[in-house]
Amino acid sequence: MLLSKQLICKGASARANLYTPIACFASAAAPSTPANRAFREIIQTQLDDIQQAGTYKKERVIVSPQATAINVEGSQGKILNFCANNYLGLASNEEVINFSKSALDEYGAGLSSVRFICGTQNIHKQLERKLSEFHQREDTILYASCFDANAGIFEAALTPEDAVFSDELNHASIIDGIRLCKAKKARYLHRDMKGNERWRCYGECAFK
Repeated sequence: MLLSKQLICKGASARANLYTPIACFASAAAPSTPANRAFREIIQTQLDDIQQAGTYKKERVIVSPQATAINVEGSQGKILNFCANNYLGLASNEEVINFSKSALDEYGAGLSSVRFICGTQNIHKQLERKLSEFHQREDTILYASCFDANAGIFEAALTPEDAVFSDELNHASIIDGIRLCKAKKARYLHRDMKGNERWRCYGECAFK
């Protein structure tokens, strides 16, 4: 999506407004400038295309705690929840909830930083040590979600001399993570690792 290029093509008068804070575009009181109008035009066209394709995403608004049965805004009664990642039921576990409350009192409501600057607290290290012991591993690092972990691991671990072979039906987080890294990439048909593309890429790797 080349928004800047498209906006510049609208004329020189748009150039001075290209860096207007993005919040202004979403505001009802946003100034009506050539850049704003051009931006809205482009975004509206894209939204219309997405809606016509049937891929426009709408949020389900939950008005109850996460659980096997939940209340959803606009629906009558409980609805069975088969979508959540709450596999162990920890989101609604009373012991976990009570411990979280005490942790808020002791540590506050946020880290105010990324881990490697000043966002690592002793409870993070304690949990990482316990997880390492439980899984019998040298070390552990916590991520906010599995999606974040998969999106970050490939870029950090792989170099242009490496290669990644990815099943075409891998999770979106794995696909995005592979795209971000500089390694050679080969995608194969689901559960079929015998394609020529795989071996071509493998032969170019520094390590086999």
